[in-house]
Amino acid sequence: MQTREEALKYGLSFPNTYMEAPFHDSNWQLVRVKGSKKAFLWTYEREGYINLNVKVDPEWRDFWRDSFDAVIPGYHQNKEHWNTVILDGSISDKDVKRMIAESYDLVTDSPSKRIYEAVKKIPKGHVATYGQIAELAGDKKMARAVGNALHKNPDPDHIPCFRVVNARGELSGSFAFGGADAQEKLLKADGVEVVEGRVDLNKYGITKTM
Repeated sequence: MQTREEALKYGLSFPNTYMEAPFHDSNWQLVRVKGSKKAFLWTYEREGYINLNVKVDPEWRDFWRDSFDAVIPGYHQNKEHWNTVILDGSISDKDVKRMIAESYDLVTDSPSKRIYEAVKKIPKGHVATYGQIAELAGDKKMARAVGNALHKNPDPDHIPCFRVVNARGELSGSFAFGGADAQEKLLKADGVEVVEGRVDLNKYGITKTM
């Protein structure tokens, strides 16, 4: 990702967002959340590159800055809570998108954010159903939304979506990260027994209290 158009398109792919150019300087284009009008993505050209300002959790702020020379303290913004991402080609699309997604989650109380937080709580060696994750995320009726959110998982290394199965303990037929067999391999590595594409929920399922 190196263009403003790519960054804006991804920012606008999140629910209830819109683009705005609020300043007299047309170089600055923002993506905001409807209702609160909070901006989570600022785009502008500086020194020959498109820059993105994204909100960041202080716990992750230095991780990103230490990982990439092209991530620096937020330009013209609170440097404790904002990072600037320079689109010079040195950062993978996956990581740029992850930073934008984290910024969106920080300025919204989005269902996806609650879903991801619930999935993070599934202990190693256990699984949860879509319905259980929906209930833990605050709305037991949004099991379908759980599937959609996990398909767009921005951080598979820290959000273990492979630990989520259907109500019968069956694995996903087309696991989003690595192909059809990837979920089974990850679960087995986790210590979970998989028999004919199914996990024994009585043995490996989480309790409601988790």
